Amino acid sequence: MSPRWETDPHVRRGRHVVHDLHAHLVFVTTHRSNVFDDEMLTRCEEIMRKVCEDFEADLIEFNGEESHVHLLVHYPPKVGLSNLVNSLKGVSSRRLRQEFNCRADHTITHGRFWSGSYFAGSCGGAPLQQVEDYIENQKRPNPTTDRRQDTPQ
Repeated sequence: MSPRWETDPHVRRGRHVVHDLHAHLVFVTTHRSNVFDDEMLTRCEEIMRKVCEDFEADLIEFNGEESHVHLLVHYPPKVGLSNLVNSLKGVSSRRLRQEFNCRADHTITHGRFWSGSYFAGSCGGAPLQQVEDYIENQKRPNPTTDRRQDTPQ
């Protein structure tokens, strides 16, 4: 079989779309408060994995430090990335503050668990320069040989 038709486990197919969308997300706690430990990061991963499933997305990788978390998410094009981020941050904030209220104390986080901002970077696929070169080198139809010009109007 031609390599062109070999199935790639990262490429998903829908009814009208073939896609391979990955995003690297970074969420920081309010005022970079050091609230996470291993137990809390493990629970945060479980919560975020469930939210991703609800959006038909996959949480490929998760890790973090005391004040922030990194996620690698594989998501479908019908999902707005900002909607996914809002749910990830909102649900995890509520659950973590309920379950770890001593560490996520209101006085430490000032009433908000996550900072209002986040980092989102697209990743995967061909390098940007390779995609630019591919698009630039497409064979544009020559206007003198274009068949549409030969038909009477």
